[in-house]
Amino acid sequence: MSLSELITGVEDHEKRLTVYNAPDSAASSLREQFRDRNLSVSAERTPSGKPTSFVVLSEDDTFVTAANLQEVLDPDDSETDPGFDGEAYRPILDHLDETMFTSYDIEQMVAASREIEDRAWRVGKGTLHSGFQQLSILEDQMDIYEQLAEKGSLNVHAYGAPDTDVPEHDTDLTIHVERADEIERSWFVVYDGAGVNVNKCALLAEEREPRAFYGFWTYDPDTVDWIIDHLESTYGLVEQ
Repeated sequence: MSLSELITGVEDHEKRLTVYNAPDSAASSLREQFRDRNLSVSAERTPSGKPTSFVVLSEDDTFVTAANLQEVLDPDDSETDPGFDGEAYRPILDHLDETMFTSYDIEQMVAASREIEDRAWRVGKGTLHSGFQQLSILEDQMDIYEQLAEKGSLNVHAYGAPDTDVPEHDTDLTIHVERADEIERSWFVVYDGAGVNVNKCALLAEEREPRAFYGFWTYDPDTVDWIIDHLESTYGLVEQ
């Protein structure tokens, strides 16, 4: 299985968010809020009309989790969510792990990547694998990745197709120069959590349109382990 096939497998499992006993505007707001996720939103009413304003997340007709509508609506929506509690938002977000995002631009991808890089930095050990598509893109990130490579006992691997010379560096950063199609199309940041499952995380996406990325992030240790095994077993090492 390739990285692209893994993305497609996640894409095939669309989750559904059902809004119960709430104004029609609530479903519209949630559709807009999750417009870049592979998530359908529908509105329904229970026979009794109670309880009011709650949402249910399901996958393949199987219940996943539920939350109060006010806990899920965008905190910037002042009309419908005057008392937002950020922690209460987690029940839905936690279960959107491995839900596809669509049409992320470069800025969104960089922001998502930084969260994983920051976790690796804070733990300061283990292994981080990052795919930049091309070496020229890695070149623009060398300051950050040299800092990561110098952090504690953190091992850092970077992957890219050779559209330019291998960036010069004075650290233990390991650069994999690969001409494979999935390396050129894929953006990934994968951290093994230093062997601790709760620290494992990954971002994986592919560029299907110019500067538009489709993919997912995950905190599932088995998925993270699979991505790392795939990278380590598929690509030979060219260290500079």
